[in-house]
Amino acid sequence: MPGLVLQARRRDDAHGTTRVGYTASRKVGGAVQRNRARRRLKAAAGQIIPRHAKAGFDLVLIARGATVKRPFGALLEDLKAALKRVGVWCGAGAGTAARSVSDGCEPKGK
Repeated sequence: MPGLVLQARRRDDAHGTTRVGYTASRKVGGAVQRNRARRRLKAAAGQIIPRHAKAGFDLVLIARGATVKRPFGALLEDLKAALKRVGVWCGAGAGTAARSVSDGCEPKGK
């Protein structure tokens, strides 16, 4: 069972930045578990999204009960898979040679 759910929506404005929101409902657990889940999501997003997410999207990462106890490496893989599933992935394995600004992917030199 994945440790997160990802929702994505393309933004119509021309700013080109990717915004990220985090949420953990009471189903995740008490306040300590919810805060821990959000911190883990923020850490995973900080490693993956700046390098591998297309620009111009609003992303929401939703914590699940497994978020707190799932190994961090598995949580990173869950996030990568979720980005690919919603069509926001931009990076290794997605044809980095074909990356273009029109696709929302900045070339590596920028």
